[in-house]
Amino acid sequence: AKVAYHSYIKMLDILKNNNQLDLYFDIELPLVDVLKDMEVHGIKVDKAALLEYQSMLSEKINSLTDEIYELAGGAFNINSPQQLGPILFDKLALPSSKKTKTGYSTNHDVLEKLRPYHPIINLILEYRTMTKLKSTYADGLLNTISEDGKIYSTFNQVITTTGRISSTEPNLQNIPIKMDIGRELRKAFIPSSSEYVFLDGDYSQIELRVLAHIAGDQTMIGAFLNHEDIHRLTASQVFNTPIELVTPKQRSNAKAVNFGIVYGISAFSLSQDLNITKKEAEKYINGYFEKYPMVKKYLDSAVSSATENGYAETLFNRRRDMPELKSSNFNLRSFGERAAMNMPIQGTAADIIKIAMNRVHSRIKEEHLDAKLILQVHDELLIEVNKKHAKKAMKIFKYEMENAFKLKSKLEADFSSGPNWFEAK
Repeated sequence: AKVAYHSYIKMLDILKNNNQLDLYFDIELPLVDVLKDMEVHGIKVDKAALLEYQSMLSEKINSLTDEIYELAGGAFNINSPQQLGPILFDKLALPSSKKTKTGYSTNHDVLEKLRPYHPIINLILEYRTMTKLKSTYADGLLNTISEDGKIYSTFNQVITTTGRISSTEPNLQNIPIKMDIGRELRKAFIPSSSEYVFLDGDYSQIELRVLAHIAGDQTMIGAFLNHEDIHRLTASQVFNTPIELVTPKQRSNAKAVNFGIVYGISAFSLSQDLNITKKEAEKYINGYFEKYPMVKKYLDSAVSSATENGYAETLFNRRRDMPELKSSNFNLRSFGERAAMNMPIQGTAADIIKIAMNRVHSRIKEEHLDAKLILQVHDELLIEVNKKHAKKAMKIFKYEMENAFKLKSKLEADFSSGPNWFEAK
């Protein structure tokens, strides 16, 4: 207690010198109360629905196992690289990299490259997805349900380097939503009783909007203000194609470039993601920077600024120390450069959603609504509200999320409601 007492003045001086008093007193300190309420309230789980989901996954795994055995010409341990390797590369004679001391590599990247060579590969990749869903989410979540039927996660405020909130024991932010079968899991999360409903708010492309704002790129800002499809616009710009003639594949590739740029993607990584040559990937990235020159200028300045200062920071003066930029190790230095480009963007987005959480939580109390903010998943917030107050709560929810901070590219969010988390999204 004495150490904490004597540290206070010194810590306050550091915050003052770093221009972080507002960050601490206006964002982080009020958030303690918000996260406490979320942890105490928890989120209810429909155990029967979760057991049904678990059973469905078991059936799929058994079916996939039979199909894999049939194509392999016999039973083996699919989870064992030592047994899977010889089946794929010796028995089925699929192309492989050299054997190491421990045997053949059968990691995800290796299998992805083998997809065109044999139908067993698709089945093995699907099998791995199903077994992970079952063990991590279905089995894992069943073990964390309390006697009152709720799950009580811990929300961590100071663990991530970008300022994002993380969730542990269990991690409710990691529930997969890219696959339909992963999204199905959200059906098991329900309000505390039938009198309540879920409201869901999800920021639309917040990191790209923050990038447009920080970089001051008028083309990107204009696209967001005019509600244009940013990925279609990028495809049109990069591939020199009229916007109405952009193909779904071009849009998909442009989307990978858009989000890759935010993370300082290299031509090699982009070529791997899109299954194209490194030269083509370089052409995509160079084409992107030609059309969005202010973004290129920002990314270069972010790295030089972080190298000079020794840290990267968000619009709200949250800092991340960047010793990697001075490293003699090329890989570590390259990682530092990517982090220096991304941290101000991802960190600012994290700060904005924290501001939104504080304001939503505060307004719910001020308006005496029977509602609770119960979950935060990166760019998404989930509220449980009495049906009688749902309309008013949704109005407050929308206003506070979209006005948490004034971006030149404007904050927008998608809102929905439903009797479970799946239908509320």
